[in-house]
Parts: sequence; C-alpha cells; structure tokens
Amino acid sequence: MNFSQLHEDRALAKRVAKGDSEAFETFFREYFPRLFRFTLTRVNGDEELAEEIVQRTMCRVVGKMGTYRGEAQLFTWLCQICRGEMSTVFRQRGRQESQTLAIEDHPAVRAALESISIEADTPENSHNQEELARFVRLTLEYLPTKYATALELKYIRGCSVDEIGEHLEISSKAAESVLTRARVAFKEGFRSLWDFEPDFLLD
Repeated sequence: MNFSQLHEDRALAKRVAKGDSEAFETFFREYFPRLFRFTLTRVNGDEELAEEIVQRTMCRVVGKMGTYRGEAQLFTWLCQICRGEMSTVFRQRGRQESQTLAIEDHPAVRAALESISIEADTPENSHNQEELARFVRLTLEYLPTKYATALELKYIRGCSVDEIGEHLEISSKAAESVLTRARVAFKEGFRSLWDFEPDFLLD
C-alpha cells in the first residue's frame, strides 16, 4: 500500500471538507476526468449519462468528504460512491444495470484474463493477450498523466530510468520514485476498475 499517496489523499480530502476552494479546484481537476472515463466504460459510451452520474457523484462526495479516512486510495473510494450513483440512476430510469456494464466487467472476460498462460502459444491465448493489453491501456488512462507516462516509457517503450527522468525533466532518482508510485497506483487502479487482480501486475 502506498502510504505516501494515502497521506496526500487524506490531506486533500480534509482541505476539501473544510471548504478550501483551492483544494476543491485541485480535487475537481484531478478526479472529474478520471471518474468520467471510469463511468463512460460502464454506460456503453453514453457521454451525457456518464457526465450526469459523475456530477451526481461529485455533489455527494463533497458532502461526504469528511468521512474519508484514507483506508483506501481516494480514487478507489470515489469509484465506490460512483458505482452507487450509477445503480441509483439505473433504478430511476428503469434500466437493468447489467445491460450497461462494460464488456470488461463481464464474468466470462474476467475468467479468460485470469486463465491466461504466458507459455501457451495458441490463437486463443493471443486473443486473451489482446484483451489484457486493452485492459492495461484503459487502466493507464485513469492514472495521473505523470504516472501513466512513466509506465508507458518503462514497460511499453523500454526506456531506462535515466531516459524516463530526461523525458519527465526530473532527476533519475526522482524518476525512480515516480515509477515506484506509478506501479502502486496502477495496481490500485486495476483492482478498482476491474474488481480482480490477474497475475501480470507490474513488479
């Protein structure tokens, strides 16, 4: 667990709960887009519905921010509230929640991903690997830009820590720290988004 991130999350939540307008702007700027993307995958790409749900979530969150205890990362906590708002909207509109879930949430897809065998070189495994790659790309979208960039440079482009530092315009030591935090954020984000943890998660 990334205790540094939890400390930052608690500090931000505390400031928002106290009515700090600057803290709220920081919170809104960071989390509204991430929650929007999180929601959009679960409402079949309906942007208007996704925006409505996220707006409802943010309104609820402001009133509940004082109850955030930092037992999970703030984004994970927000996703839980957002899921509740989705269920409420679905009930109000007489829609079945299962009809709006993204394909990524389908139990059969989860089972396929969980059963991936790296050694197996078959068409079925290739398809599963493609699905897994899509999961990874979607998860990266939910991360803060600096974290997503660092992970892409490291694991997709194969850049060294020095090269990552140069790209991010920070020292190599700082780049290593960013990578460490990014790995933790990715794992937390993957679990939060897809509700399971496959074997591949970054080491």
